[in-house]
Amino acid sequence: MNTDINQSLAIIKRGADELLIESELIEKFKKGKPLRIKAGFDPTAPDLHLGHTVLINKLRQFQDLGHHVLFLIGDFTGMIGDPTGKSTTRPPLTKEQVAENAASYAAQVFKILDKDKTEIVFNSHWLTDLGAAGMLKLAASLTVARMLERDDFSKRFKNNQPIAIHEFMYPLLQGYDSVALKADVELGGTDQKFNLLMGRELQKQAGQPQQCVLTMPLLEGLDGVNKMSKSLGNYIGINEPPSTIFAKIMSVSDDLMWRYIELLSFESIETIAEWKADVEAGGNPRNIKVRFAQEIVARFHSSADAEKALSDFQTRAKGGIPDEVPEVSVNIEGETIGIAQLLKKAGLVESTSEAMRMIKQGGVKVDSVKVDDKNVQINKGTTLVAQVGKRKFAKIKIG
Repeated sequence: MNTDINQSLAIIKRGADELLIESELIEKFKKGKPLRIKAGFDPTAPDLHLGHTVLINKLRQFQDLGHHVLFLIGDFTGMIGDPTGKSTTRPPLTKEQVAENAASYAAQVFKILDKDKTEIVFNSHWLTDLGAAGMLKLAASLTVARMLERDDFSKRFKNNQPIAIHEFMYPLLQGYDSVALKADVELGGTDQKFNLLMGRELQKQAGQPQQCVLTMPLLEGLDGVNKMSKSLGNYIGINEPPSTIFAKIMSVSDDLMWRYIELLSFESIETIAEWKADVEAGGNPRNIKVRFAQEIVARFHSSADAEKALSDFQTRAKGGIPDEVPEVSVNIEGETIGIAQLLKKAGLVESTSEAMRMIKQGGVKVDSVKVDDKNVQINKGTTLVAQVGKRKFAKIKIG
């Protein structure tokens, strides 16, 4: 095996969980042709977060090695709902939801991927044409017993939890995507292994060379426990403001920080090892976290935004108000409005009960002064800067 292939393998395996089958991938590399690298995304939410980028970063590495990326948006399968990791049947998306979310994905993904080396494909283009006869033929390619080998299906079956017939179709359709695209490699999270291997099985039945499978770890969210998810509120969105991304990264625990760095940083392995050695020798992990936070902000915004985000964070840490605060107009009917209702109308809290709880915890300030009384009334015509917690600010004009 030549040095170039060795180097390519080292890059591809960095941060990955499992490569199946490595010897097959080496043979594909030896042919010297650009490989077709597939990764599928069901458009179940309109925003990408750092958890998604673990896989997308790996796609970019394949591109940098000269390969062609097939960014698959599962607009057809998204209307079924991926059952992976679910204890109940997922509600299907409407065509309108799928279209809206898919457009948002396509706009965001080129913050990471090379547009010239990326082909965005929609599986409705071939799955719609499959038709009833094609679906039945596909369903005949696998047994129910084999489907029940999948962990989440097995658990639901043993617990007498419903499994809809259409859910069995999901892995088959994802596998058929690989046949339609003639994929050489498919990437997915560790929870997708069954579905990824289905692609190999169906390619074999179709007489195609089997794709290799590369699984990537699932990134824990800010809570350090659950998989990063917008629905759980433990996410860092790549479209969020620079100061928000920076502050959220700084809130990550020192232990979880290394997990984020290993999966998300583009720094060399040697540099990260030096950082760890520095911390083990008594260095402050906060300094490493700042460098990492600036790297991520610069990647999705700019270097200037990263510097500004650091400055804003330092200002907040000292109890000050950032230079740039979003402005909000709140119209009221009477002459005054309660502070809890004002914070809700300004979008700084989800509910008045949350506002009252934050006031009780000492987490609300108005013009840098802590609010201790939940019954405070604010007059119409007032303009003030409100702060909730460490990260949420708004300049509110009451009209």
